This record gives sequence, C-alpha cells and structure tokens, in this order.
Amino acid sequence: MTGMPHNAAPPGKQMLSEQVHAHLRDAIMRGDHAPGDALKPQDLAKEQGVSLAVVREALVRLVGEGLAERLPNRGFAVPPFSDRRWQEIAEARKTIEPAVLRMSVERGDVDWEARVRAAHHRLVRTPAYLPEEGEHYSGAWAEAHRAFHRTLLEGCGNPTLLETFDRLWIASELARRWSAHRNPGRDGAEEHRRLEEAALARDADTAAEVLVRHLTLTAAGLTDGADRAV
Repeated sequence: MTGMPHNAAPPGKQMLSEQVHAHLRDAIMRGDHAPGDALKPQDLAKEQGVSLAVVREALVRLVGEGLAERLPNRGFAVPPFSDRRWQEIAEARKTIEPAVLRMSVERGDVDWEARVRAAHHRLVRTPAYLPEEGEHYSGAWAEAHRAFHRTLLEGCGNPTLLETFDRLWIASELARRWSAHRNPGRDGAEEHRRLEEAALARDADTAAEVLVRHLTLTAAGLTDGADRAV
C-alpha cells in the first residue's frame, strides 16, 4: 500500500489552508485590510477557527503572490501602497509581457485566435462600473480584463512565462483596486481593441508597441492613485 509522501500535508489541513488562503486573498483584494496593515497569524487563526500552522501556510502563499510581505520580526503585513513598489511591478510587466506577446503572435494557432476574439468580446460587453461598485471597476469587468490580457499571451505556449504573468497581474490588480478611479482622458476600450487587432493581424511589432503604451498609461494611473490611497 502506497502511503502519503513524507512531506505532504494531510488532505484536511491542505483543504483548510486553501480555504483560509482564498478568504484572506479576497479580503485583501476587497480592501478589508488597508495598505500596510499587519496580518497577525494569531488573530487570523482565532477569527477563522483554524491552527496557526494553517494560517501561516496561507500567508506564505500570499507573500509569493505579492499580496503580503514578511516583516523583519517574522510577522506579515499587507504591502504598503508606495509609488516605488508599483512602478517596479509596472517595469517588470513592460519588460516581460511585450516579449511574451511577440512569442504568442508568432506561435498562436487558430484556436488561440478564437479565444482572443472571444475574450475581447466578453471584455467589451462587460460594464466596467456598476452603481454598487462606486468609482471602482466591477469584479466581473476586472476578471474579463485579466482573461483578455492572459489569453493574448497564452499563444506563447510557455507555462512558466504565464505563471510569471499571473503573479505580476495579481500584484498590479491590488494596486488598481486601491487606486481605481475614472480617467476621462483615457480610452482603455480603444487600447484593448488595438491590441486585439494587432495580435490577430500577426503584427508583433505593433502589438508589442500598443501593449507597452497600455501598461505605461496604467502605471501612470497607479502613481496618481498612490497619492490618494488610504
């Protein structure tokens, strides 16, 4: 009879860790914990009715996703909303994503083209703002936005690069949710249309150029939002 690997977590503990991770991730993304707030394992364990080990495992995963930071005294905290942090994330995205998009344009097949078109259609047809969401992007639009950008890159066929995109996206999405505000001078829908058009036309140079500008404008908006974040 084959036993569990020596270092594997028991199924029950693993399920609890997944649940606590999902709960904390959603809470941070919703803004329930303000930038810089301490994430105290003892308090979280009591709140969730789980062990310290389960909470610490969930917090370590959040650190890997860029949604939490380790403190020098081995505690955890929500990342501070600093211009430098978000500009570093933006710089990483502007360096990596255009290169991956070029690969995707060169390698993507007909199925990839269909997925890009479908993802863009969903993005266009999803309202960005809902009355109950105030000035912040709606959750449905945020997911459609993520799906469109990820689908554009999926033609690269490289899971490691896509995992890098996922980590950077989560970190930048946190900044967006803290600073999201309407920018009447920017036409994001047109930027997305041009991205889809260039990608499906197999024009890697134009697609990469449009993406760099798109990310640059997003970074500028986050810088503005950093001044207003609470």
